[in-house]
Amino acid sequence: MDILLISEYILIIALIIFMIAAIRITTHKTIAMGLIGSATFSLALAILLVIVGSIYNIEFSKDIALALIILGVVGTIAFSVALRRG
Repeated sequence: MDILLISEYILIIALIIFMIAAIRITTHKTIAMGLIGSATFSLALAILLVIVGSIYNIEFSKDIALALIILGVVGTIAFSVALRRG
């Protein structure tokens, strides 16, 4: 096996552990911690999509990851504005 492929698999394992930690942060008591956890989870999922897409030569995974990152930021900003008003 190539050293790049081994490092990509190690990164996938690390991202899965990071996503489990983000789920734990999301289930915290405050709304702000839930928002941070969901934004972290979506970022880890986007990176995971890019890595898996590069391993298995899936072309549209980069487009899905880009849309996920852009919509995640927009949703986070909209939710924080709504929290500030209420």
